[in-house]
Amino acid sequence: MQRRMLSKEDEAATGGEEVVVRREDQDRINKFSRLHQRELALEEEVKAKQKDKEDLEEVSNELELVDEDEKVPYKIGDCFVHLPQAEVMTLLSDSTERIEKDVSSAEEKLSKVRDEMQELKVALYARFGRKDMVRYPSRSVSAQERSNHAHIDYSGSGDSLEKSLISFQSGDPAHPHNWSSSRKSWILGITMLDVFNSTVGTSLPSGGSKYIARDFHVTSDALLVLPIAMYLVGYILGPLVFAPISESYGRKPILVLSFAVFTTFTMACALAPNFAAFVIFRLICGVFASCPLAVVGGICADIYQSPKSRGRAMAFFMGVTGFGPLLGPILSGYISTVSWRWTFWVALIIAGITLATLVIMPETYAAKLLQNQARERRKKGESNVYAPIELEHKDLRRTLEIILMRPMRMILFEPIVTFTCIYLSLIYGIFFMFFQAYPIIYEGTYGFSPGQQGLAFLSLGVGFTIAGILYFWYDSYLERAQARAAPWAFTEEGRRLPLACISGPFLVISMFWTGWTARPDIHWIVPILSGIFFGFGFMLIFMALLNYVVDAYEIFAASAMAATNCTRSVFGACLPFAATPLYARLGIPWACSLLGFLQVLMCVIPFVFYNYGPEIRARSKFCQYLLQKKREEQGVGEEDDGDIFPEEHSHREHGRKDLEA
Repeated sequence: MQRRMLSKEDEAATGGEEVVVRREDQDRINKFSRLHQRELALEEEVKAKQKDKEDLEEVSNELELVDEDEKVPYKIGDCFVHLPQAEVMTLLSDSTERIEKDVSSAEEKLSKVRDEMQELKVALYARFGRKDMVRYPSRSVSAQERSNHAHIDYSGSGDSLEKSLISFQSGDPAHPHNWSSSRKSWILGITMLDVFNSTVGTSLPSGGSKYIARDFHVTSDALLVLPIAMYLVGYILGPLVFAPISESYGRKPILVLSFAVFTTFTMACALAPNFAAFVIFRLICGVFASCPLAVVGGICADIYQSPKSRGRAMAFFMGVTGFGPLLGPILSGYISTVSWRWTFWVALIIAGITLATLVIMPETYAAKLLQNQARERRKKGESNVYAPIELEHKDLRRTLEIILMRPMRMILFEPIVTFTCIYLSLIYGIFFMFFQAYPIIYEGTYGFSPGQQGLAFLSLGVGFTIAGILYFWYDSYLERAQARAAPWAFTEEGRRLPLACISGPFLVISMFWTGWTARPDIHWIVPILSGIFFGFGFMLIFMALLNYVVDAYEIFAASAMAATNCTRSVFGACLPFAATPLYARLGIPWACSLLGFLQVLMCVIPFVFYNYGPEIRARSKFCQYLLQKKREEQGVGEEDDGDIFPEEHSHREHGRKDLEA
């Protein structure tokens, strides 16, 4: 049982009595808030469907003036075909009937949601001793008034204390989803600049390693791995904290604060008095540089409502995360010839520019924007106005459990998360091994300078670019498949995994290609070109598997992503330590071959997911809980569960309590 603190005005309204809010009461309040958001979404859906119906009827009226034998253009997916007028009229009629059915279904769900909201209000009023008639907006009240006044009573005496929940209206220009395309692009550009600073920092010392070793008198190759490894250790710790904090305090404050600390310690790296201090400063930089990686995905969801737009923004984000580490060796390789410290001074200049843009970037988290609106209205005298996020219960113990324990449970007990972590961690670790292996391969075999070694990474960038082009093409192909109602296009496995299946062999080929062509008698361009294959496979597997995890776990995706971020950062921090002894003992051909054989084993994982993914999700407590909550929000009863997953009922109740966090 928990006690809610009341203001003096609240105490006066309740006659000075203390209001005790039990956990079940708070659960009802949270559920009411979720249902309220569902109500708004359904109202928006009904309005959109009715608009579509009106548009189709208008087109039908215009086509009645066209001769029946005349062909008219008709859009299917992204393409236009010319069909006889009569056939187009039939298609339009069928579309109108489908929309009418959709409207009817949405209105039925809306009615169930409103009934459930009414029941919750009755329960809350009864809980706090209200004896008089429960007041609830009747069906004749406008949707705008109903969404603006969702009253929850906390009265402890005859007087009432009501709290009005505010929300965004349909088409409200203040909602980030409704911002202009130019403003969204500007925000995306600023956040990508933030991500660029973070990811360039991962590999920034690589091109100046020998100069750092000379200044700090470091003779151990293992110690020279620490500046990169400790930065990645920071990547392990940061996402566990920054993502949930951004959902309580907003995206902008945490981004600005963390980047200010990152900028400060970038300067500290340039001024480091000894190697120990340099490594510690790199660790702190890594912790705070991980913030954009944890938060930018949420920003994309904040401003892009369409899954297609959001997916493309995330693809752009993944591209920046891939390109950043490639540019670090180039910058440090050439600048370090003047002074390795100047590498960090240049990074500081770029970070300073980025920090200035972050300060003027607007907040994007809708719940935080509503909270700001509510606070402003309370300052103006509307003391009963609150945002839904202000009524949500926040318990430190449960929050820590969500942050720390749920990702760990998903790694241990969710096969999709487990094997995704294994696959991505291996290739991520190999990617960061390259920062130690490329000097061995290209300096030792071909006599490259540090700057030239950095340029060798550009071949991976070419692969990243090709992967991005293929991803966008596949996105359009998938959209056309969904337009023609292809069954495979509506499954999580069909949407995401084909790209993952084709990318694995490219990673394998690239490793054997590099290992067996990096010889003095073969021109240096030949092994460098293998980087195109690795970059292509690396970027494509990340895009495909991470999107698959998000699609499969939805509301639990943040925890699943935290699990993948932490495990791959562990591998990225640890595997580079093995690079020098591995290549020294096995030689370049067999060291690369060993890594290639490991990736052969990993190639099987996407195929297993593609064929057995539905069965795996049917046995997942998280996926089943998600399915149940989704049906509850849609107003579907247990009798309508169907057999989407054959074993759903046998798994539904098992583990419910430990998932409700």
